[in-house]
Amino acid sequence: MTQTTPVTLRVFTQRFSSTSRGARLARHLAVTQLHAWGIPYGTHVSDAAALIVAELAANAVTHGRVPGRDFELCLTHLADRLRTEVTDTHSGPPCPAVRPTRTLDERGRGLLLVGALADRWEVADGMPPAKTVLAEIDLGRPVAS
Repeated sequence: MTQTTPVTLRVFTQRFSSTSRGARLARHLAVTQLHAWGIPYGTHVSDAAALIVAELAANAVTHGRVPGRDFELCLTHLADRLRTEVTDTHSGPPCPAVRPTRTLDERGRGLLLVGALADRWEVADGMPPAKTVLAEIDLGRPVAS
């Protein structure tokens, strides 16, 4: 007989207005939801997820905005990882594309930050007009307080 480990799956999905206020609210609700799931404020995973959500929501609002259409945040807490998905209504690659930044550039480091904080990330095309940027954080890392 083969023993299986039960899979814990928790999902939080919310749509937000494509505004700077919507992006801030997405970040705030994300860390609140993680805390409710047992990932406390101020831990490595919570802080990394907060920054990832902030960057992806800011990109959705700034570069993926289509007037009158919202963006969506989906958090999925699996037994071994946390998945963050931000879907906007602008198909195609995320802008700005990942590129080397110059020393004095004021913008263009968001996806580099996501890449540094996430264990994996990718862009998935949805039903046009839509794209989703996914980022995963493995939960096997030690959690700092």
